[in-house]
Amino acid sequence: MDHRITKQQVISDLGQVHRRWQELLADLSEGQKEARLEPSHWTVKDVLAHLWFWQQASVASMEAAIHGTAPHYPDWWKMFSPDPEENVDRTNAWNYAQNRDKTWSQVYASWNGQFEHYLDLVMQVPEQDLLAAGRFAWMGKYRLVDSCLGSYGHHQEHYETLAAWLIEHGNP
Repeated sequence: MDHRITKQQVISDLGQVHRRWQELLADLSEGQKEARLEPSHWTVKDVLAHLWFWQQASVASMEAAIHGTAPHYPDWWKMFSPDPEENVDRTNAWNYAQNRDKTWSQVYASWNGQFEHYLDLVMQVPEQDLLAAGRFAWMGKYRLVDSCLGSYGHHQEHYETLAAWLIEHGNP
């Protein structure tokens, strides 16, 4: 991990991945948004709901840093505690079941609004708080910026997978 990272670089990278997602999604037809991404049973809408779902924890961390409190994770976090990522397949399956019947517009609005809110929160956190290891007891030995890097990486990973799938299936 690069210890020379800056707050401005993090904000720039998060903004860039958000714009790339928005551009990709704007070019999709309604049918493409709802079509299965075979061999998976997920659709583009499901991928977006998945990204929104996990980013809720990142939002909770940023809000806690700003307000000087412990994070108030979403209710689902407690269902899979102490670590929802421990059995990520189970957590993802639960999330899929909770969100699969939502409309594209509901999922998109939730994801987009939350991402914009997240960027705003990151901008509010002082750089030293964002970058200092062990600054927040609830982060353990990790830096708050590690949450940002995780959110960026998660969005980037799914973006690359979806873009490759679209190209492979004749939808550049």
